[in-house]
Amino acid sequence: MNAEQILEHARNLVSGDRRAQHGDAHTNFGNIAVMWSAFMAIRRDPSASLSRSDVADMMELMKLARRQTGSVNEDDAVDGSAYAAFSGEFADD
Repeated sequence: MNAEQILEHARNLVSGDRRAQHGDAHTNFGNIAVMWSAFMAIRRDPSASLSRSDVADMMELMKLARRQTGSVNEDDAVDGSAYAAFSGEFADD
């Protein structure tokens, strides 16, 4: 696929399947921002650079936020559990 085809494919997804799956983008991204902001405020050392474990935690929070909008999507639970597992694996790094 060339760049134009990729962009057209992305446009079709975000205005169709993904909108139905994840709900309104403004609401979805707003919810994710709330979750990530809360995480950043309560992490062990809010001033430290993000670690791999932090990123995994934040990705899990993204999946939690997505569960609050759109249709039920089993992948959100599956992916969320995988991100939690990675966070645990990376915790000792």
